[in-house]
Amino acid sequence: MLKNLVIVESPAKAKTIEKFLGKDYKVMSSYGHIRDLNKKKFSIDIDHGFAPVYEIPDDKKALVADLKKAVKDSQTVWLASDEDREGEAIAWHLCEVLGLDPENTKRIVFHEITKNAIMDAIKHPRAIDLNRVDAQQARRVLDRIVGFELSPVLWKKIKPALSAGRVQSVAVRLIVEREQEIKDFRTENYYRINADFTTDDNSKLRAELSRRIPDTQAAMQFLSDCTDATFTVGNVTVKPVHKSPAPPFTTSTLQQEASRKLGFTVSQTMMVAQRLYEEGHITYMRTDSLNLSELAVNAIAGEITDKLGKEYLKIRKYHTHSKGAQEAHEAIRPTSIDKHTIDGTAQEKKLYGLIWKRTIASQMADAEIEKTTVEIHPSTRSEHFTATGEVIKFDGFLNVYIESNDDDADEQDSSLLPAMSEGQSLSLASITATERFTQQPPRYTEASLVKKMEELGIGRPSTYAPTISTIQAREYVEKGEKEGEPRNYKVLQLKNGKIKETVKTEITGSEKGKLIPTDIGIVVNDFLTRYFPSILDYDFTAKMEEKFDDIAEGKLEWDKEIGTFYALFHPDVDHALNVRLEHKVGERVLGTDPATGKPVSVKIGRYGPLVQIGDGDSDEKPQFASLLKGQSVGTITLDEALKLFEFPRTLGEFEGSEVTVAIGRFGPYIKHNGKFVSIPKDIAPAAITLTEAEELITAKRDAESKKVVKTFDEDPDLMILNGRYGIYISYKKSNYKIPRTVKNPETLTLEQCREIIDRDEAKPKKPARRTSARKK
Repeated sequence: MLKNLVIVESPAKAKTIEKFLGKDYKVMSSYGHIRDLNKKKFSIDIDHGFAPVYEIPDDKKALVADLKKAVKDSQTVWLASDEDREGEAIAWHLCEVLGLDPENTKRIVFHEITKNAIMDAIKHPRAIDLNRVDAQQARRVLDRIVGFELSPVLWKKIKPALSAGRVQSVAVRLIVEREQEIKDFRTENYYRINADFTTDDNSKLRAELSRRIPDTQAAMQFLSDCTDATFTVGNVTVKPVHKSPAPPFTTSTLQQEASRKLGFTVSQTMMVAQRLYEEGHITYMRTDSLNLSELAVNAIAGEITDKLGKEYLKIRKYHTHSKGAQEAHEAIRPTSIDKHTIDGTAQEKKLYGLIWKRTIASQMADAEIEKTTVEIHPSTRSEHFTATGEVIKFDGFLNVYIESNDDDADEQDSSLLPAMSEGQSLSLASITATERFTQQPPRYTEASLVKKMEELGIGRPSTYAPTISTIQAREYVEKGEKEGEPRNYKVLQLKNGKIKETVKTEITGSEKGKLIPTDIGIVVNDFLTRYFPSILDYDFTAKMEEKFDDIAEGKLEWDKEIGTFYALFHPDVDHALNVRLEHKVGERVLGTDPATGKPVSVKIGRYGPLVQIGDGDSDEKPQFASLLKGQSVGTITLDEALKLFEFPRTLGEFEGSEVTVAIGRFGPYIKHNGKFVSIPKDIAPAAITLTEAEELITAKRDAESKKVVKTFDEDPDLMILNGRYGIYISYKKSNYKIPRTVKNPETLTLEQCREIIDRDEAKPKKPARRTSARKK
């Protein structure tokens, strides 16, 4: 009989733990939850205390049978899932499904997958924390109730297949409200004035005027007044400045910094961090604690002292201020501080390096900087110029790490200033007044949205990534790729007693990777905020998170909290379902079609935003046209809407077949000889010529011909194709990887291809691996 069976939630974690345990231990993976709520059914028993109705999915039944057999053959079962609410629930489900005997079942937890941590956990087993399990169930049940009751309302009032969620809908609200702020924003211009001076010994320095100048006339007057002015040094202040390092990473700060420094998405960061954790390189990556263990601090102190010297060391104790933080947990840190780099993918190396530097820097001395500020006064004006300079006297933590931020404002460069004293005269080289413009509120990036959600107390470390992924997958939000537009600005310069005015051009408004609400996202948000204000309320969402925390600590009973919520929520659902609306939600009447006299409106249809001419009341069917990419239900004009009905448009003939331009669900396209070719976004479908269309048709043919490597007359369903990740076999809508041992895939015979397919089909299918973005 097997002495010990250890069950973890992921195969990667199992593989790492197995290295530390001897032959008396067998490690198996549950591949996440082995049972859950049915994806298609409500699965909540409202009449019996909101009890969740769990079931084992079909793809987990074989695994459950294997686990039951292993349990039967084992003396002791160790449940080693993660130490958070989700991990606790996984352990509880294993107990329930596998019928584990409490006498020979032990629950162990650890913050890092290292030999010492595993062995220490085995020495200190505990019982399953049912309060944490209740907190996980409360979140799961509440989210299921909100999702299953709200979604049918959206199907009836807006369009089929929409969905709502307690946290995701609030995240969409943040993005929609920011978009409205941007829409309401009115840019104002002003002038920023800089001057270049020289000292008696011909040293140069640049200074900026202490205030902004409001308009061109005032800027011109300022330069004119300075034409014959003398410039004198006023106050010269030198003061020491200390800069302290940032604390070690929590989940949200890691997501933010990986976005700024490495360009990772939030879900990408969590996926890479999960791999680092499961390989034993870092501590648990879902945490809101800033705490570092005494063991870790001692190791960090030794590393700093050995490599940099005692003067670089300053032991710091960080405290977490976020609600519900678990101080017993640790911040994200390397498990071995002396390991500066790791073996792994490029992404894993980069993220590990970021975590290592931040952890080391958190225990380093302040940077000591000497900051000099000099005032320079013109004789003819009351304002003064200010020049600043910095000298790093001791680099401290800057030797290892500098934190990034989200601010795009370009700050004045600080560098060493020449020696100056009060009353000293300076020679003016030039004064430049540059027209600038006030900046609209920035759209959210994934990282800044996480930061805002954390500030408001919406969600917890485990929910940020899945929430942001969900709102994009459901097409409520998309990542904008805006190229920007040219904008003229004036530059006024005083030099050699003369003022010269020039006009320059800059590109403004270019954005990449910013979160923009779609028309559907805006319409759904407007409807939900109107009829379900409590669900979309930031304070309500944050208070629910606090209640989950209280349930986890045994202070509240989960089913009573759900009952209180449901008593208020369900009547709102009934009201919203039964309310009669004059227009469909999101519909906007644009005017009248001059040709037919029929009303023209824009709304969300089954397949997305569309324009409609006519209505359903008359015998004649309405006409419909989809909006183009970049057009919005909220801003499209009557003229723009009517132009959409000029399609399909015939351009002429090519190779004996008609060429037409049309607009479909996925944008504008060319149709020729039964084939469809998308029109790139830089070509307007209303202005495309026959010659341009022919070029696009030919280009697509060339691309397709390069994709097909080989076909077989004996079996037309089987092809060897060239894809973005290399050459592969395609057969009956399934793809099969060609082994690396095949050096020339294009020479494969039909029989060899079939052998590859048969071998692949014969492989046992593993359950889908649980990713870091765990669904809540």
